[in-house]
Amino acid sequence: MPLTAHLLDLRKRMVRSFIAVAVGFIACYPFSKELFGYLMDPMTKVLQTGSFIYTYPPEAFFTYIKVSLVAGVFATSPFIFYQMWQFIAPGLYDHERKILIPIALLSAIFFVSGACFGYFVVFPFGFEFFASFSNESIVFMPKLSEYLGFALKLLFAFGVVFEMPIFVLFLAKLGMCTARGMRKFRKYAILLAFVVSAILTPPDVITQTLMAGPLILLYEISILVAYTFGKKEKPAEEVEEDSEDGAEAENEVDSPDGEADATKSGSA
Repeated sequence: MPLTAHLLDLRKRMVRSFIAVAVGFIACYPFSKELFGYLMDPMTKVLQTGSFIYTYPPEAFFTYIKVSLVAGVFATSPFIFYQMWQFIAPGLYDHERKILIPIALLSAIFFVSGACFGYFVVFPFGFEFFASFSNESIVFMPKLSEYLGFALKLLFAFGVVFEMPIFVLFLAKLGMCTARGMRKFRKYAILLAFVVSAILTPPDVITQTLMAGPLILLYEISILVAYTFGKKEKPAEEVEEDSEDGAEAENEVDSPDGEADATKSGSA
């Protein structure tokens, strides 16, 4: 496919994804108050006042819009991931395209699972840590829009992080990633996990550790995935035999005809 065809295909996939998100937003907006309550629940449990503040008049309205939009993204994530993988499909063989639908479904499952891990595991510990600094002279009263942006950032961060085994599965199927190579890269991956956690999470040790820990665990799972589903590497003996056979064949091709005839006559 030429470059213009790839760009047109990218536009088609993006338009379909935007339409899917719009449909999901319309479906989720009637439940925006309930969704908003669920999203705020981890923080309200640790607040002394149990409520948020907002200073901009339409801030609460836009909050419901954002919550419904994010819910629409999560609800339509299987279709969005399918469109993303379909954009990659033209560069694959027919037998490789057969795994796109399962991979798209697994991508959505892992994305939602990562967000759920952030909501049910990280939020309670992280918010309790932040609220622990409140006392009689310092009252913690979070602003509505700031908390929403903070919470959504963490949800999407954990959702993206949990996609690691899926991308490793895809690369292993193509032979671009091996378990042996990932084992050699393990110590750098652990360091990179803490660096990524420091970038995506607030500057506190608890939240960073709660993201770095699952990242390292997911890396180990990815090694197992690459070993199980990746292309099997040839043993060292077979590789040496193949190289020797190739060298012999090359020598036979490069040898002149006269030398070959002389060898034959000598042996006769």
